[in-house]
Amino acid sequence: MKVTKLVLGIIMIILGVIIFFQSMLVGVGNAIEASNSHSGASGIFVAVLYIATGIVYIATRKMEKMGGDIAGLVMMIIVWLLGAFNVGIYKDLQVWAWLGLILGVMFFVWHLLANRKEEK
Repeated sequence: MKVTKLVLGIIMIILGVIIFFQSMLVGVGNAIEASNSHSGASGIFVAVLYIATGIVYIATRKMEKMGGDIAGLVMMIIVWLLGAFNVGIYKDLQVWAWLGLILGVMFFVWHLLANRKEEK
């Protein structure tokens, strides 16, 4: 569990940086086109939440309690809400939103099941 949290945290930070740069470019494109799309700004929030979730997973990798996983799940649900409903011209945002939801839910469920096995 400790190694998985560390690896997933690092991957989420790297993905957050990638999403951040993509969102900045989309924001510039929105400004040039003078469009009403807010997908660039939403993408920046998604990137920040990806980075924050990665940091939480790294910081809580040695904890047996579920606090870090609950925080990660809540942040990934917010990522999904921001990304799935503010797509606009930035279609990759929908992919990042669904990936975040899947990672957050699966990691939470996996840790929940692992804790139940240890109790029995």
